[in-house]
Amino acid sequence: MSKSVSRLKSMKKVADKIDHSSKLRTDIPAGMAAAGPPLGPMLGQRNINIAAFCKDFNERTANIKPGIPLPTRVKVNPDRSYQLVIHQPPSTYFLKQAAGVSRGAMEPVREICGKITLKHLYEIAKIKSQDPPLEWKPLKEICTMLIATARTCGIEVVKELDAKEYGEFLQQRKLVVEEQKKQLQEKREAKMLRTA
Repeated sequence: MSKSVSRLKSMKKVADKIDHSSKLRTDIPAGMAAAGPPLGPMLGQRNINIAAFCKDFNERTANIKPGIPLPTRVKVNPDRSYQLVIHQPPSTYFLKQAAGVSRGAMEPVREICGKITLKHLYEIAKIKSQDPPLEWKPLKEICTMLIATARTCGIEVVKELDAKEYGEFLQQRKLVVEEQKKQLQEKREAKMLRTA
């Protein structure tokens, strides 16, 4: 009995400790990390020095255009230090920028909010291939993933795009978006009247 107990004790010393700390996953605008909500409380719960984190994040993202959403992963160590990993902006951001639209379609499969070419898609895929989760995926797989994301945003992928036609399309699209915003506002007002 005593031999088995001593073996267990020696095995306990050899076994590595399991890390149960959770990773913080959030999107932070480039160069705009601030101590206020929602970032401050998330960092406070994990005992991270908020001011030091904000300063570190803003220094690392100083060369990026301010306001671009950056997916951020923070792993907290037991000694209250942290490992900060900043990914490339989300693929939806790149797709909307390439299409020249500010918001996606309300009914993605039925309506088209913008168009991009295969060349745009390839360039976005090259940028996204630098992200740690996608590093080992082939470019073809990333392109397929981006086509699916574009479809859910209501962006059509075409082989060639005429600038003049696309400009007219965007003008028509502005009218549709304004109409959709009016309908949403009317729905909100009707809901407020029912609850009041």
